[in-house]
Amino acid sequence: MTLNPDKNSSTFTTDSSEKTADADELLDSITEGLLEKKAKNIVLLDVRKLTTLTDYFVVCHGTSDTQIKALAGSVIEKVKEKTGENVWKKEGLDARRWVILDYVNVVVHIFSEEKRQFYGIERMWSDAEISEIEDRV
Repeated sequence: MTLNPDKNSSTFTTDSSEKTADADELLDSITEGLLEKKAKNIVLLDVRKLTTLTDYFVVCHGTSDTQIKALAGSVIEKVKEKTGENVWKKEGLDARRWVILDYVNVVVHIFSEEKRQFYGIERMWSDAEISEIEDRV
C-alpha cells in the first residue's frame, strides 16, 4: 500500500493497480466491523488539519480481552472484504490492552476501557473535529 500523490490526500492505493479505496470507504468498513462486534463509544477524530501522520483516528474500547481481539479481527476482515486493503501495521494483538491497526490514512485504536481513560487520545487530540459513531439499528 502506498500513498498516491496524483490524487487527493484521502486516496491511497494497494499493490494492485486495480484496487483503490478512499478514506470514506475505509472508514465505513472500519466502523461496520466495530459495530458488528459491539465496540463501545466509537469516536472519529479528523486530524487532517493537525498532523501529516494520518487523516483520521478511530477510537473505541472493548469490555474484555476477548472482545478487543474480536473487534480487531472484525475490522481487519471487513476492510479486506469491502475494500481489498490489508492493514499496513498492527500492534498490541497479543496483549489486547491497546490494539493499533494502521491503514495509513486511518489509524484504529482499540483499547480496554482502563487504557483508554489512561492514555486519553481524545483529550490529546482535542483540537480535532470529533464525531461519535453510533449503531443505527
